[in-house]
Amino acid sequence: METQLPLPLLGGLTAAQFMRRHWQKKPLLVRQARVGPVNVIDRSDLFALAGQDGVESRLIRSTDAGWQLRHGPFARRALPPLAQPGWTLLVQGVDLHHDAAHALLQTFRFLPDARLDDLMVSYASEGGGVGPHFDSYDVFLLQAQGRRRWSIGRQRDLTLQPDVPLKILQRFVPEQSFVLEPGDMLYLPPRYAHDGVAVGGDCMTLSIGLRAPAAHELAADLLARMAEAFADAEADPSERYADRTQAAVGTPAAMPAPLQSFARAAVMAALSDPHAIDRALGESLTEPKALTWFEPGDMPTAGQALQLDRRTRMLYDERHVYINGESFRASGRDATLMRALADRRGLDERTLARASVGAQALLGEWCEAGWLHVA
Repeated sequence: METQLPLPLLGGLTAAQFMRRHWQKKPLLVRQARVGPVNVIDRSDLFALAGQDGVESRLIRSTDAGWQLRHGPFARRALPPLAQPGWTLLVQGVDLHHDAAHALLQTFRFLPDARLDDLMVSYASEGGGVGPHFDSYDVFLLQAQGRRRWSIGRQRDLTLQPDVPLKILQRFVPEQSFVLEPGDMLYLPPRYAHDGVAVGGDCMTLSIGLRAPAAHELAADLLARMAEAFADAEADPSERYADRTQAAVGTPAAMPAPLQSFARAAVMAALSDPHAIDRALGESLTEPKALTWFEPGDMPTAGQALQLDRRTRMLYDERHVYINGESFRASGRDATLMRALADRRGLDERTLARASVGAQALLGEWCEAGWLHVA
């Protein structure tokens, strides 16, 4: 993506200017980031999506008795009447199911794909919201239809209300307030407190969220992946523990110090390979969303352009390409082709014609798996 051109999405800032001035630093309000209503999904289709198995949805209600939270799927009759105030339906990962939502998410690819998460749609009746809260990641809030009042502030007291099914701030102190009309957008850095309330009902807000994995969670996942890879590798007999000089012991339950040293050395040797860590990271970040499935496709024929399925995640580094949780070693001309596929999410006929026999065979396998389709 061109990073030096002014973007209406960012209020006339270039992507480079936005990243330098606002990214993880301060909010940005953009009036008419998208001109007019944002037609990603209509209300009836959103409600239908919330009723599907495999789609993460939540219903939040604010009542006199307090906050209520239910998890989907929801039959249409299980949702409150449209005229009833104070309720919100959240549907996660809409970009996985609707081409228009996926296309909108692509307009944010001035950010690394490794950081883009998904597009969530929030539908709210009059007064609906999820309470004052903060996110641990960056978020873009794009108003699709109706109006929503956002109150925001640099919250220092992050104490949450007790005994509430949502993470709601106990003492929210707003500093600014805006009413967003269709097409307006608000960017918020991580941990910037915000409270959005629907004004007038029939309110739909799109939330473009970013991935910000916690260090301990990421480490646990990478270590598990690396351990699995090592378990699958053939053992070298010379690398097994041996103790020819072990003497007879009178305290058999005592841990042998040489065995402890051997174990420490084995773990440190495994962690000393940066390529193994990078490979595990690439596989982790391209792992499809939970409950995501692909419909098997057909092998492409000569002269056909290809494009990635909207559910496919693809990244690359200097040594590998990563797609849907798998890694492939790539170099030379084929690496250039695979990187172009990841960046453009598609390949034209001329580029495909230059692919090696091996690369064409691999692309054909991805088509059969449903990861890639004829454009």
